[in-house]
Amino acid sequence: MTLTLLAPALLLIAAPLARTHPRLPETAALAALAVAAAGTLSLIVTGAPPPGGPLAWDAIAATMSLLVAFVGWVVLRYCRSYLRAEPGADRARAGILACLGAVMVLVQAGDLLVMAACLIAVGVLMRRLLLFYPDRPQARRAAAKFTAVWGAGDLALLAAAGLAWAAWDTTDLSQLRAAASAPLPVTGQLAVAALILAALLKTAAFPLHGWLTEVMEAPTPVSALLHAGIINAGGLILIRSADLIQASPVAMAVLVASGGLTALFGAAVMLTQSAVKTALAWSTIAQMGFMMLQCGLGLWPLALLHIVAHSLYKAHGFLASGQAVRAVEAARRPGPVAVPGLRAVARAFGLALLLYAGVAAGFAAIGGAKSPQALALGAILIFGTAYLVAQGLADAAPRALTRRTGMASLAAALGYFGFHLLAGLAWGAHLPAPPDPGPLEWALLALALLSFGLVAVAQALFPLWAHHPATGALRVHLANGLYLNALFDRLIGGFRAVRPR
Repeated sequence: MTLTLLAPALLLIAAPLARTHPRLPETAALAALAVAAAGTLSLIVTGAPPPGGPLAWDAIAATMSLLVAFVGWVVLRYCRSYLRAEPGADRARAGILACLGAVMVLVQAGDLLVMAACLIAVGVLMRRLLLFYPDRPQARRAAAKFTAVWGAGDLALLAAAGLAWAAWDTTDLSQLRAAASAPLPVTGQLAVAALILAALLKTAAFPLHGWLTEVMEAPTPVSALLHAGIINAGGLILIRSADLIQASPVAMAVLVASGGLTALFGAAVMLTQSAVKTALAWSTIAQMGFMMLQCGLGLWPLALLHIVAHSLYKAHGFLASGQAVRAVEAARRPGPVAVPGLRAVARAFGLALLLYAGVAAGFAAIGGAKSPQALALGAILIFGTAYLVAQGLADAAPRALTRRTGMASLAAALGYFGFHLLAGLAWGAHLPAPPDPGPLEWALLALALLSFGLVAVAQALFPLWAHHPATGALRVHLANGLYLNALFDRLIGGFRAVRPR
């Protein structure tokens, strides 16, 4: 445990020295990554220490520590050139180091109060980073929204800790997991509700998602930094309290409904955005919604895998956004696109689901039968590849495109079940198995499959109705996020809530 505490200590000690030592931030982040790797190796060789106490070092903490340290190191290296001409570059690097240090403690937290303290610190530090350009009205508005939503999440987590203490005389997460084996008292149910609320607020869930789309006003490294355990903090809260949350069917249903709605809404709005960073922000909202859906289905190892994969991909996406713009400008413009008709779309979805069923049967023979929740989630993912298969089955599509889209569908099915097995091996021992579905769970599974399936079919058929007059109006409304951001602006009084320094 002493070794693992060294990683955040290095970051926090280096933070106040970063202004006078330009190379120190990168060195400290690399040293923290090395310490996290050494701690992970020690965990593999010697096993996890006994549970309990304010800090925990297990497979989940090791995974998240490696993720935070690696993304943080890359972000700080990027800062060296990106912020080179900015007068506040040294201050920003110091703030990033301190923020990474707080997150490194957060991912090792074994107590709700420690989690809350770390999240409060992250909120204060992120607010300062969002005000990197304090004279910009957009930056002040983004900081005001972030502070309001993040602070509300902090209060919800503190309330959860207080209610947990009232119910079980403890805020230790290991003891709370043990308490979940018995029926939850009323105060325990309220604690679970507060945990769900805190997680939804921290992950920019619908309808209080607007702050995430506006923090793009901050420098690009700050946008990438969000994916080093900050926007994922809500998912970490859920995963660390998985046994407690899974003991409440209503809480799981709320996660499925809210996560599914956020995922569909974020994805729809993302497709209408023209700015690269804004589209990436809406993609993050959708991905965090999908992660909450996974938690609500009881697929905790897959939710953690989603956090890791999404963080790496999206941090790279933000840091490479400028290069992506140049690549698109230099790309050769494509010719006519093969538009699938209704028959091609129907065949594509049928073939994709048949392929998925075959792959699922093969993996069941190897690793055992999968839960209904896991099979439903895989079907939702296959809907996305079915859209690609539909392009390959269009009448005007060349055979090469048909082969490529078919292989993409096969790769997606194999990848889903393969990564499911790996996630279970890595983290399954630390997380509960999915519950047996009851009537409410079956209804939610059916609703999720129907919703995602209809959206996938509508997307595949979009070229056929894209020129309808109603489509233009719908696109305008979606591009503006159904104006929920404007309502939030009125609620908090616009950007006047934060004054320039």
